[in-house]
Parts: sequence; structure tokens; C-alpha cells
Amino acid sequence: MMINILAGGPEELLPNFNEYTEENEIWVGVDRGVFTLIEKNIKPIIAFGDFDSVSRNEILVIEEHVKEMKRFRPEKDETDMELALNWAIEQKPALIRIFGATGGRLDHLMANVQLLIKPLMKDNDVDIFIIDNQNILSLKGPGCYKIKKRADKKYVSFVPLTFNVKGLTLEGFKYPLENRHIAIGSTLCISNELISDSGTFSFSEGILLVIRSND
Repeated sequence: MMINILAGGPEELLPNFNEYTEENEIWVGVDRGVFTLIEKNIKPIIAFGDFDSVSRNEILVIEEHVKEMKRFRPEKDETDMELALNWAIEQKPALIRIFGATGGRLDHLMANVQLLIKPLMKDNDVDIFIIDNQNILSLKGPGCYKIKKRADKKYVSFVPLTFNVKGLTLEGFKYPLENRHIAIGSTLCISNELISDSGTFSFSEGILLVIRSND
């Protein structure tokens, strides 16, 4: 099972959802993202939010189309996205994709990126990706990973999210590395490119934000 979550970010940044339509997937709406899914003829199985970004008429549409709604007060300790992601992780899916989580407020963007660390904190191996029309983001802990070339996402960047990422090795890249320590704040690993159909990256300590982008 795969879970797709749509938040309320700007619609112009959303990718083509036809590229992410598969048989064993379910959709989850977060706040205004619920209404956006309904407009796109996608039925979410559950909705999360305080729904302060939708009108009364839009709420009525949401209530008509979604059987299970988790409604919260605006004054709470978690964001709507965190509540939705916690639920998604509990379902033990093979994959979680998050859409509508970029653009607009920077505090929301930073918070959403940090949410990707949840599986690493709980020894859960579910892959979580934040996806928009230009970027794919994921967080990785120590290990060795294979990465495939994508024509629509030419650039691959590695950004340290801990004070140090130790032993970073990049193979199959235009700018390879071998056992390098990368400190937080370094831009050494921005805008790399794969030179063959696939490559690998590995490191022994720290947390990396992996960003695949196009111009």
C-alpha cells in the first residue's frame, strides 16, 4: 500500500497526479488539500485539519465527499500535516508521498521538511517524499543507497541536516566523492548530476536531505 497526502500549498506547484496513480494507493487530504482533491475527482479516504482555509460552502462539499474527517481546533500542538503523517505512518505503508507541502509560508516548508525525520527516529523504514512540480525531497540516515537517473530531475543535491555527515561517498556522479565529511552549512554537494543510468551514495553518520530538481 502507498499513501498520498495532499496539503493546501499553492496549486500551481502541484505535479501531474496522473504520474502517481497506482492501484494500491490511497489518498489523504489535509485542510484545503481535501477540497483540491475533490475538485480533481480524487476521493480521499480521510481528511485532517482545522479547515480554517476553506469557506463554509467548501466545508459542506468536503463533508459530502469524505466519510472520515479528523477535525481539530486551530490552537493545537501539531500542524495538520503532522497529524496526517502520524496517521499515515501508523498504517505501515510501503511508501508515503506528500504533495502541496512547498511554496507559500517558509515556516510551513521548514516544518514539513523536518517531518521527514519521523521514520528515522522510530526505526521505521517507510520512505517518505515531498514532491512538487520541480522537486523531490527525502531524508536519509546512514547507509548505502542506489539512485536512478531521471530526465525530468537532472540535478541531485545532498544537504547535511546534522552538524556533520561523515564518510559521504558518491559513485556514478559527475562530481564524485570518497569518504568526505560534510559539515552543516556546506554547499559542496549542491547541483550534482548522474553520469550513467544509476549511481550510489553512502555515508556512515548523520542525516542527509536529498533533493532532486529541474530548472
